[in-house]
Amino acid sequence: MRSYAIGDIHGQLSLLEDAHSRITADRAAYGDDTAPVVHLGDLVDRGPDSAGVIRFLREGLARGENWVVLKGNHDRLFERFLSEPDWRDERMSPEVSYLHPAIGGQETLMSYGLFRPSAFHIKHVREAAVMAVPTEDITFLRERPLMHRVGEQLFVHAGIRPGTPLPEQIEQDLLWIREPFLSDTREHGFLVVHGHTAIPQATHYRNRVNIDSRAAYGGPLTAIVIENRSVWRLTDTGRVPLLPL
Repeated sequence: MRSYAIGDIHGQLSLLEDAHSRITADRAAYGDDTAPVVHLGDLVDRGPDSAGVIRFLREGLARGENWVVLKGNHDRLFERFLSEPDWRDERMSPEVSYLHPAIGGQETLMSYGLFRPSAFHIKHVREAAVMAVPTEDITFLRERPLMHRVGEQLFVHAGIRPGTPLPEQIEQDLLWIREPFLSDTREHGFLVVHGHTAIPQATHYRNRVNIDSRAAYGGPLTAIVIENRSVWRLTDTGRVPLLPL
């Protein structure tokens, strides 16, 4: 069973378009127009065109593309900043707001036309953002699923709580988990394909594949193709095997 996946996008529209071009080329080479393309979340923040990324994905789904767009922790942060001003993510320090440089929310708001959001009080920034961001974009982010399974493949933004059945996994883990997931070497019953933890290049750890290759920080945006549990990284010249460590 074949699937495609794209790592954490973080507002990098041109990289997203390039990733889809590589997938289109792979479809043509291997004769498959039906395999799903799963985007692993963190669509927004840090990069220059989060608004364009959301528009690209919304329009693709509206055309009927067989795409799955998962929710990442940054997508939830942005949506909650707009819809629930008093909400705070329990994984973040109370003093870290959506406009903190570590989050990259200022870049997202600038992509919607706000000028230097960090120069103004956050209350006024939020009021301006609610006016600037289309309701459809907010709804789109709110409605993103947390995971997607295709046969032996499980797609999720951050990872899973090892040993916990899928129906009992909680949103906070699916969006934020690192340990004990990253160091757990047990077979999960499926290959977990995830992002969230940025690494220099996509890596296959036998029971999981991490494809967050630091697009938020100037790295490439990884696109892969998976057939059952075999994985290839997609390049401009075709498939490159991504072998387990």
